[in-house]
Amino acid sequence: MKKNIAIVAGGDSSEMEVSLKSAEGLYSFIDKEKYSLYVVTIVGKNWNVELSEKEKLPIDKNDFGFTKNGQKITFDFAYITIHGTPGENGVLQGYFDLLKIPYSCCGVLAAALTFCKFSCNQFLKAFGVRVANSLILTKGQTVANDIIAEKIGFPCFIKPSVGGSSFGVTKVKTIDQVQPAISKAFAEGDEVMIEKFVQGTEVTCGMYRTGEKTVILPVSEVVSKNEFFDYDAKYNGQVEEITPARISDDLTKKIQQQTAEIYGYLRCKGLIRVDYIISEGDLINLLEVNTTPGMTATSFIPQQVRAAGLDIKDVMTEIIENEMTGF
Repeated sequence: MKKNIAIVAGGDSSEMEVSLKSAEGLYSFIDKEKYSLYVVTIVGKNWNVELSEKEKLPIDKNDFGFTKNGQKITFDFAYITIHGTPGENGVLQGYFDLLKIPYSCCGVLAAALTFCKFSCNQFLKAFGVRVANSLILTKGQTVANDIIAEKIGFPCFIKPSVGGSSFGVTKVKTIDQVQPAISKAFAEGDEVMIEKFVQGTEVTCGMYRTGEKTVILPVSEVVSKNEFFDYDAKYNGQVEEITPARISDDLTKKIQQQTAEIYGYLRCKGLIRVDYIISEGDLINLLEVNTTPGMTATSFIPQQVRAAGLDIKDVMTEIIENEMTGF
């Protein structure tokens, strides 16, 4: 009998549209001969299973199941692809832990930590991971422009410390741009990160582990046609994505090794993707850790899986089976 898999999408942030695209990608990747797939959307208090464009049924939050034609259907596994709250910050992970439903990604601690870019970078800095100099502001806090000029300098990035897809991010070049950029970032969340700009080549590396093996994927190079790798570059084609990256074999191995170390430091599960800037002298600078990476057909992880000569369907099966075996 087929296991029931919930592809959980939606969320309460600006990334909802991206999440729904990832759900479409996952629906196409996961083996339908082996599993019965359902897309479940979570938007605020509205939790529904999307049976078709015209039919959706409410999810019972007591057991994460639903009733159709008098029959109760529950899920054996949840593939979380909510980019933002509540699926990327540990909230949904805690819910599934309570219900004893295995899921695809990191647990509560790793999800919560990586969701806050500033906290995650400071944590990893203690392990010797190179990160850019940064400041954090919480809601209600202010900072004088001259403090940023002195401690961070220009250009710098002002962005939400939580969230992704470059929503609320500004590359600030002059002192008069600081306060508008802070306001823009606070519109996306309660914490704002002010981070020194690092000149260099942007790359990203994905990986996953199962009980049997560690798979570190090829490194991708990101060449944005815009000022930085913003939303349009990520999702509207204004970027060149090169896999494998045009860097030396030695540097590739170092990036892959650091990605594996970060995976271990954070006690990750499932697929992750780590973004870096390679600065002068081949210095590897961490940008951020993505524990719920995009899974559209053109996202980095599927690209890297193809470049590695792997079948994305097999990768999905490995991740699902590995987590269900532990329950």
